[in-house]
This record gives sequence, structure tokens and C-alpha cells, in this order.
Amino acid sequence: MLLWLGEWLAQFHSGFGVVNYLTLRAIFSVVTALIVALVLGPVVIRKLREYQIGQAIREVGPKSHLSKAGTPTMGGALILLSIAVSTLLWGDLENRFVWLVLLVTLAFGAIGWVDDYRKVVEKNSRGLPARWKYFWQSVLALIAGAYLFYSAQSPQETQLVVPFLKDVMPQLGVMFVVLTYFVVVGSSNAVNLTDGLDGLAIMPTVMVSAALGVCAYLAGNVNFASYLHIPYIAGAGELVVFCAAMVGAGIGFLWFNTYPAQVFMGDVGSLALGAALGIVAVVVRQEIVLFIMGGIFVAETVSVILQVASFKMTGRRIFRMAPLHHHFELKGWPEPRVIVRFWIITIILVLIGLATLKIR
Repeated sequence: MLLWLGEWLAQFHSGFGVVNYLTLRAIFSVVTALIVALVLGPVVIRKLREYQIGQAIREVGPKSHLSKAGTPTMGGALILLSIAVSTLLWGDLENRFVWLVLLVTLAFGAIGWVDDYRKVVEKNSRGLPARWKYFWQSVLALIAGAYLFYSAQSPQETQLVVPFLKDVMPQLGVMFVVLTYFVVVGSSNAVNLTDGLDGLAIMPTVMVSAALGVCAYLAGNVNFASYLHIPYIAGAGELVVFCAAMVGAGIGFLWFNTYPAQVFMGDVGSLALGAALGIVAVVVRQEIVLFIMGGIFVAETVSVILQVASFKMTGRRIFRMAPLHHHFELKGWPEPRVIVRFWIITIILVLIGLATLKIR
């Protein structure tokens, strides 16, 4: 929106043409989303308390979590609002990728909102039944994958990029839609599973978002893409603005979500943020790199799968409790220690993921 305004005002004063610089708009996007989150955060938390939208704590979980009962949840709406406002202000609204990523994020947020609403307002412990949750997630992911496949303007947009191998980029064809489905739905649910401790999910999301922003900038620049032997995706660079908005909104939310949390993001936030990471990775053709950088999300998901499979097959549990962060809590790690160590691991994994762009 402000890009259009700046271009119009540039007719009268050349200084307004500065909004054409993508990196500058990305910086403004971070700051805008951060300010929106910090300013509206107290208002949102107060309203959630007034409407008694508090987190319900499972009795089967760690006993240390019982004190968190009643903490306002559904705070992910604040994140989504901050992202949307910043993206609409600083993004190029004629760019198809910007609209796709924003709409997928908000749509997954809507699924999470229904689930949260049923749990905390209607007091329905089941929330949105799992089959319906996965159904709508699948529908949205398949629509997004189909749109990207049929609107692709070059073969590079549907190739599979294999880290460390510059000459291995097989053409996926219609399997691109299937890959998109697994990446978006898997990423969405992985972040959702990770969101179990104060600040545990949001900071890795911020770090991975920032790294994907770098990937988007490189993929959208024909010179950098050629130099690094990655697919050039025309228009993908504009997703830097969206990723920057995620960073700003995430940091702003962390201000209130850090231990001890004043608000939880709920499914409305975790499902949306996970889907956002997944769809951005698909657009910039870095699904495998997302798998590396989001290693914490992957580990949390695998821990649940292994725990369920082991218990059903042998009657024994591999971990003291799943997801993985609860296992370390029950081993005696204080909650802040689990959180910060998972953050540190994410920093390392993000750096490894970025390194794959050069080491080919």
C-alpha cells in the first residue's frame, strides 16, 4: 500500500522513491509489526482476561504447568494482526506470492481460532475434532500447492532443491502439489506441538523466518540465484517483507510470552505460523533447508510419533512424556533451561541451513 503511495509521490519528489528498495521496506516491516504487537499487546491481553479466555491445563501434563491455568490464550491473533498490517503496508500488493502466503497464514489461523474458541469459550475439551482440523488443513495446503503449480512461470518454480548438490534439481511435476501438502501441513502441526512452554515456539519461528527471508531475497535476485546455483523465482524476493513482518510480530509477542508468560499464542498462532514457514519454504524452493533449520519442530513431532507407536506396539514409552520438551522437564530441567537450550540449538541449525546455500 505504501509502495503505491511512494511511487505516486515520487512524481513530485524523488526522495519518495526510496520505498522501492526492498531491504528498506523489510526493515520498516519489522519495525511496524513490532510496534503494532507492543502497542496492542496489553489491550489484547486485557480483553482476553475480561472475556475469561484462559488456558486450560491438562492434568496429565507436568505438575509445574498447573499454575499456568487461566493464563490468557489465543494471543496468536495479535501476531497475525501485526503480520497482516505490516505486510499490507509495506508489501507489493500486486505480487501473487505475497497474497498467497498471507492468505494461507490467515486461513490456518482461522482453523486454529475455531479450535481454541471451542476449547476455552465453549469449554469443549476436544476443540475442533482432529479429523476436521486435518481436513481443512489438507484442503488449504492442496489449494495452495495447485495454485503454485499451475501459475508457475518457469520450470525452476517446481524443481526440488537438494542441499549441497548444485546439479541435483529434479523436476517434480504434479508431485510438487503433494510435496506442498506435506510441507505446509507438517510444518503447521510441528509448530503446534512445539508450543508447550513459554516462548519455546515463537523464538525458533522468528529465527527460521529471518533465515527464510534471506532465502527469499536470494531466490528473487537473478544474480545471487545464479551465483549460488539455486532456482531463480521471479517475485519471490517480495516475501522478504512478509518474513520481516513475522520477525517483528514474533519479537513483539515474545515480550509478553517470555517466561512466565502473560499470554499464550494458542492454536490460532501456532498453526498459522507453522503454515507460513511451510508455504514460504515451498515458494523459495527450500523445503529441505526448512527441515534442517526447523530441527526442533521436527524433533518434537518425531518424539510424539515414536512415543505413540512404541506404546501401541510394546506398551512401553520411549520418553517420560511427549512432546520432547516435556521429557526434559520431567528429567528435572527448569522450564527456562529447556527453552533457552532449544533456542540455542535452533540458532545452530539455522546457521547450518544458511550454509547449505553456499556449500554446493
